Amino acid sequence: MKEKVIAALDVETEEQALSLTKKLKDYVGAFKVGLQLYNNVGPGIVKKIADQGCKVFLDLKFHDIPNTVAGAAEAVVGLGAFMFNVHAAGGKKMMQEAVKAAQRKAAQLGIAKPLIIGVTVLTSMTEAELQQEIGIQKTLPEQVAALALSAKEAGLDGVVASAQEIPWIREVCGTDFLIVTPGIRPTWAASDDQARIVTPQQALDLGADYLVIGRPLTAAADPREAAQRLWG
Repeated sequence: MKEKVIAALDVETEEQALSLTKKLKDYVGAFKVGLQLYNNVGPGIVKKIADQGCKVFLDLKFHDIPNTVAGAAEAVVGLGAFMFNVHAAGGKKMMQEAVKAAQRKAAQLGIAKPLIIGVTVLTSMTEAELQQEIGIQKTLPEQVAALALSAKEAGLDGVVASAQEIPWIREVCGTDFLIVTPGIRPTWAASDDQARIVTPQQALDLGADYLVIGRPLTAAADPREAAQRLWG
């Protein structure tokens, strides 16, 4: 169970982040560094977390023209993250260029290429918002499945998606395609700003490979105790 949990370090300071990694590294498999922490303290935080013996998922969601995303992908390969992501909505060529750039840089450095996963539809978004505000006419599961298939065809290792969409993703992408699921909330936690949520056990039962869990762990009075209660 532990290796499937990624704790989201959505905090502002290096001190907060490293304090949480020390408290939780025996209870989770990896830590997520997102835009808030990365923009506050810089890329060096990835190496500092890795130096504690922890795996890092770099959650910066690259989304730009193919050449720009390729440059960004190349830039983060050497930071020490085992996985990073791009927006699948950026298109197949953008994703292909990210993969090629990461492979090229990893080969130069003599390291394994980080896993690259595509963000499908944010778990804070409802189907009504997707259709009425973004203008997507597909149902939410159909849109997630379409983006997941595009990501696989582009050479990505997996996708980020709500556990609720896992059956549709598995149908089009098979069982050897990674699915990373945010929007995880234990039964005792508040839903906060997540719209499509499931419990940790429900996510595993549906076939998630990794579970991203943030505030239920990082905002808890005792993060270690909260980690031990995830499956309760």
